[in-house]
Amino acid sequence: MANISDKQRDHFMLRGKLAKRGYDWWWHSFTAEDAETGAEKPFFIECFTCNPGLAEDKPVLGQHPDRKIDGKKPSYLMVKVGWWGEEAGQLHRFFPWKEVSLPYDKDLDLKAGDCGCSETRMYGSISLSPQEVKEHPEYMCNAGEMSWDIEIDKQVAFHVGYGASKFFQRLNAFEMFWHAEGMKTKYKGSLTLNGRKYLVKPETCYGYADKNWGGDFTSPWVWLSSNNLYSRKTSKQPNNSVFDIGGGRPKILFLALNRKLLSDFWY
Repeated sequence: MANISDKQRDHFMLRGKLAKRGYDWWWHSFTAEDAETGAEKPFFIECFTCNPGLAEDKPVLGQHPDRKIDGKKPSYLMVKVGWWGEEAGQLHRFFPWKEVSLPYDKDLDLKAGDCGCSETRMYGSISLSPQEVKEHPEYMCNAGEMSWDIEIDKQVAFHVGYGASKFFQRLNAFEMFWHAEGMKTKYKGSLTLNGRKYLVKPETCYGYADKNWGGDFTSPWVWLSSNNLYSRKTSKQPNNSVFDIGGGRPKILFLALNRKLLSDFWY
């Protein structure tokens, strides 16, 4: 498989036609422990960028009722956090492009307000009152607050090969690109969700990090990954094993490839 250089992997992808019809996001998922009870809870943190070439002074949200009148396409940076399990939820914070710092052709260094994300750290905060959520259904999220400061240590990568190579990137050949630089990632730090503190530990976070970009999403879309595995053969947990599966119905140069999956198993 073809390896991807740091610059190819991390620089901002929304150029050319993708600047006005494209998205680029960085995704992190992990397990954290309640600081008081030790109970485990799965979280995710995502930075989602959309259509910088259509930027305005305020975020342009696609689900706002005005879009049915003015026909504008969305344009913003969204910082998204969420948690699964009992009382699952998600929080969204939107920034206009004039408040975003995201240099081209260098290691990832995304900043907006008090939020930031690089290859080695992510931090930030989101706070939404019940009244704000009620008045802005276009935010599509729950009420609540969360803050976080977490170190990132990517351990095992899944290079999907030619599908994310520089040649195909320049052609924008695929409708959706995927690169899992940290299909096994160790996170370290803490977060506070609605006043309750959680600890993120390298040994128990079972972390995953990837990025996706393109002009549209594949539908259906399948993604499955784990690095907390158990061997029936040895009756033990492998020390450094992980698998990752992703795909669905990708399009290449407007041709749909039905039921295609990419997978990697590191043992």
